[in-house]
Amino acid sequence: MSTGKLWGVGLGPGDPELMTVKAARLINEAQVIAYHSARHGRSIARSVAEPYLRAGQIEEALVYPVTTETTEHPGGYEGAIAEFYELSAKRLAEHLDAGRDVVVLCEGDPFFYGSYMYMHERLCDRYDAEAVPGVTSVSAASSVLGRPLVQRDEVLTVLPGTLPAPELARRLADTQAAAVLKLGRTFGSVREALAEAGKLDDAFYIERATWQAQRVEPFADVDPESVPYFSLALVPSPAYAARKSGIVEEPREPLAVGEVVVVGLGPAGPEWLTPEAAAALEEAEHIVGYGPYVAKVPQRAGQQRHASGNRVEAGRARDALELARGGARVAVVSSGDPGVFAMASAVLEQAAVLEKPMSVRVIPGVTAAQAAASRVGAPLGHDYCVLSLSDRLKPWEIIEKRLDAAGAADLALAIYNPASRTRTTQLAQAREILLRHRDPGTPVVVARDVGGPEESVHVTTLGDLDPATVDMRCLLIVGSSRTQVTNGQVWTPRSY
Repeated sequence: MSTGKLWGVGLGPGDPELMTVKAARLINEAQVIAYHSARHGRSIARSVAEPYLRAGQIEEALVYPVTTETTEHPGGYEGAIAEFYELSAKRLAEHLDAGRDVVVLCEGDPFFYGSYMYMHERLCDRYDAEAVPGVTSVSAASSVLGRPLVQRDEVLTVLPGTLPAPELARRLADTQAAAVLKLGRTFGSVREALAEAGKLDDAFYIERATWQAQRVEPFADVDPESVPYFSLALVPSPAYAARKSGIVEEPREPLAVGEVVVVGLGPAGPEWLTPEAAAALEEAEHIVGYGPYVAKVPQRAGQQRHASGNRVEAGRARDALELARGGARVAVVSSGDPGVFAMASAVLEQAAVLEKPMSVRVIPGVTAAQAAASRVGAPLGHDYCVLSLSDRLKPWEIIEKRLDAAGAADLALAIYNPASRTRTTQLAQAREILLRHRDPGTPVVVARDVGGPEESVHVTTLGDLDPATVDMRCLLIVGSSRTQVTNGQVWTPRSY
């Protein structure tokens, strides 16, 4: 006997008349109707689909066993909910094995934060499975608000309210229009993020869109205690809002002279940021940099962000200078210190070819070498050399000569960019070059993600250093002939 087919059927936002013709037909024809519900047993999905149900259908109520606050499961909430999905999938599999078609009801769209997706991923490899799209809550909210989501080249960003407020603020500031779902308990942090991104006054609160009990208000006016889960924040098309308001912003008088400030963020979190750097970031109108570094900068209302990839330093520098040419205050951010294998030289190089001089200020930051050294003592306590093993911008032959010279000069070394996915042999070669001049017992510090969540720092020797344990997130410190290890601390004396 052939197996049945699994359908994930989107019901739309709540009004039964907004369900698709296909969804209504499948619900009526199915032998088994499954739906998720809370522990009280009532199912919103079933109530929406009820006009299309028929007598004699088998109903499978998949009742959530826990909430995020209450569970005695040894794996916590995540363990309990995963077990629930596994058991639910087994129940549906029994019907499918018996040749019965199963329709899983899902509010909105099955693959847009929908509960059906957890059944789909557990069953689609064994059974024929198909999702039927539905009108999303975002589309419904835009409709009842009577404003377009986006138009022309505007960008719409959809976000879960469960993100941390700083991350929400960053993403909201980077987009023109936005929808933030899953409010309820997250309302306070979403409001904070909207305010920080400068978009609170443009945001609307929509609750139970298309239901009889729907509610639409300016987001800033909503009482947090009155907010249920089935609500969202919407920042609709800003171009449409501007035209409707009739307000035309007066163009800002540009500064007489624009400025680019290249800011060092330090090696990790905000605790490594200097007060001077923090002040420069606060004053900037534009933040420019490699995406992960831009993400570290606290969001400020009205501040625009320009994130880009890791291999476009020259283009990033030109973009920053172009913004400053118009009179803007621009901060270009780098991890660590911007003058150490980072953006300061890239910006100055591009500024040097401009027809008109452009002011470029460099604000230092704690370097990765300093951070790594501090974790073990003072391995850089005397003369030392800073060297990158990356051959992307200089030939390997140059790196070899410099390694040999530093080794012969008995300098301690701070080695940046020791390895990557595509550079797997250089560190072993560097180790052999240094062993021409150093004892195999020379201390080596291997520091990874210093100040970050995956920080690890350990001390080995040049002879025992295993290049396979080192990746791009590591920094190495190789001691001089005078470097010592005492009580677990590494230090290089200041006198010979």
